[in-house]
Amino acid sequence: MSEPYWNHNVHYQSLVMKLVPPGCGRALDIGCGDGLLAGKLAARVPDVTAADRSPEAVALACERHGYLDNVSFVTADYLDDPHGLLPEGKYDFISAVAVTHHAEFRQSARALARLLAPGGRLVVIGLALNRSPSDWVISGTAQVVSRLLQLRHGPKSGPGQAVPGTPPVLSWAETGRLAREELPGCRYRRLLLRRYLLVWDRPDQ
Repeated sequence: MSEPYWNHNVHYQSLVMKLVPPGCGRALDIGCGDGLLAGKLAARVPDVTAADRSPEAVALACERHGYLDNVSFVTADYLDDPHGLLPEGKYDFISAVAVTHHAEFRQSARALARLLAPGGRLVVIGLALNRSPSDWVISGTAQVVSRLLQLRHGPKSGPGQAVPGTPPVLSWAETGRLAREELPGCRYRRLLLRRYLLVWDRPDQ
C-alpha cells in the first residue's frame, strides 16, 4: 500500500510498526499530526490514542481517520497534562516520531516513561545535530540516499501546510548518552535519513 505522501518521518513509520510488541492492547502515538501512524497502529492494536498539542492537527487527524472506532484523538501535551487526558502507566506501546527535540530531552524521556505501562515499549524516532566529522560523513551519505528515494516517492511533502519546526540542540552522541542515563537498557542507534531510533522496554516492576 502506497503512502499518501513521503518524508523522512513517514519513511520510518514502517520501522515503528515492526517494533509493536505482540499482544499489545493499548497504544499511544504522541505528536500524531494528521493521524497517519495512528491509523496504521489501529490495524494492529485494539485501543489506540492519538495525541497532539495542536488542535489543528487533531482536527485534521479526525477528518482523515475519525471513522476508526478504536482510535481516540486527543488534544493534549504529554509534558503538561493537567486534565489527565493521557493517564500515566496505561500504555503498552508509545510511539513518538519527531517529537522529543521540541523539549529538553530529560524532561521528554521522563514524561514518556511515566505514560508507559510496566513491561511496555517506547519507540522514538528523533532528530539530532551533526557535530563530529563522522556525523557529517553520514549526513552526506544520507543526502544521496534521500535524493534517490525522492526519485521513487516524489519530493518530500506533508499532509498540509508546513508547521515551523524547532531545530534540535543535542548532537547524536549527546542524545545517546542522555537516553542511556534516563532509560537504562535502552537501544539507541542513528538511522541513515537524519533520524535516530530509540527503543526502551520498561521493566515489569
